[in-house]
Amino acid sequence: MRCFHGYNSTSADIYRALPVGRLENVSCLTLRVNMSTGFRKLANFWIVSVLLCILLDTIDAAKFDYEFVTCGSVLKLLNTRASVRLHSHDVKYGSGSGQQSVTAVDSSDDHNSYWQVQPKMGGQCTRGNPVKCGQTIRLQHVTTQKNLHSHHFQSPLSRNQEVSAFGDGGEGDEGDHWAVTCSGKYWSRTEPVRLKHVVTEHYLHVSGDTFGRPIHGQREVSAYHSPSDANLWQAMEGIFVKPNSGSSRDSASNIEHDEF
Repeated sequence: MRCFHGYNSTSADIYRALPVGRLENVSCLTLRVNMSTGFRKLANFWIVSVLLCILLDTIDAAKFDYEFVTCGSVLKLLNTRASVRLHSHDVKYGSGSGQQSVTAVDSSDDHNSYWQVQPKMGGQCTRGNPVKCGQTIRLQHVTTQKNLHSHHFQSPLSRNQEVSAFGDGGEGDEGDHWAVTCSGKYWSRTEPVRLKHVVTEHYLHVSGDTFGRPIHGQREVSAYHSPSDANLWQAMEGIFVKPNSGSSRDSASNIEHDEF
């Protein structure tokens, strides 16, 4: 069975792959939810939250047969140099902007490390279409519904540029925009990429500095002025949205428009 997540005008089918060895003779769990158009955005968030909190804890992106990160997917991002995952939580910085902090954690099964690929403000990112190299996106923290954000505040430990989580219900500003920097045509799930902050042209970065209380042991995430090995990120565990069968990568004509 191929595991994917697709939509039509009346229902949503979400498929979650099982880790190898977890259950025999079962390759996917399916949750079908019928929904009206008026409640689609609310239902989308509810479905993702339920899946992340109730279904299986982890999923290896390499077990899927579709090779790209797509619009609408929910994923964890691994900093390949430090081997930590991008993370947030309802803990605010005690300095700088005072906004919700963004850190990185060693754990691979923390639900506060899930982010959803969203279009830039005023843009479109058709659900299931692969994200192109150079494309501007937002990353919305699933648990708190705030966007990955940066601005001209200093980060608390390294004194680089601060990275925070900002906005209410995903509604933020242009400081939430990140360009996917990669070498091919699309964002591959098997290759690391850089996320470049559009407004300040700094890169999402792990400095190596570690916080004390109340988030003891978590690593500082900041924005850095130039490319380095410390700002390479790879897609890992998640719920990945796959294009409908028969649709092309460059055309949305065969995919129903179901943007966030």
